Amino acid sequence: MVAKLPDHIPFPSICSAVLSALGSLLSQVIERSQKEPESPKSLDLSRPLRFAIYSFLFTGPLSHYFYLYLEQLIPSTVPFAMIKRLLLDRLIIAPAFLLLFFFVMNLLEGKDFSTFAKKIKNGYWTALKMNWKVWTPFQFINVNYVPMQFRVLFGNLIALFWFAYLATIRK
Repeated sequence: MVAKLPDHIPFPSICSAVLSALGSLLSQVIERSQKEPESPKSLDLSRPLRFAIYSFLFTGPLSHYFYLYLEQLIPSTVPFAMIKRLLLDRLIIAPAFLLLFFFVMNLLEGKDFSTFAKKIKNGYWTALKMNWKVWTPFQFINVNYVPMQFRVLFGNLIALFWFAYLATIRK
């Protein structure tokens, strides 16, 4: 008998939270292995906790509903559906999602708006370009070939490494 989560516990949110927290931990392990002088001796558990909170509240649910809506908005029968889905994700959703990430993380860190503005100025464009480089092939596969019920999970597996990257550039 396979255990089933209660209906009121959203699986995409839990999966997103766990994998993003692991990505944050992975970034700390990478930092420590590179022996950066300013990296702390012990792991900072508040960082993965912030990533978990962000992903539980935003990444999991928003991704779930985005993929559902995408199927209705651009069904596979629409001409050039594969390209249209990818362009919508890469040019509209990805920049907005990344901005949301920077904003929520700034709030969770207890920082003020000037710190947010500085992080956007110094890191947003770099992160967005890297997002386009890393995520575009995976999202093409995800929005066009991965069955609907596995899209969030597929994205979360890729996000494990993406969140490690984001955690590193957010320092």
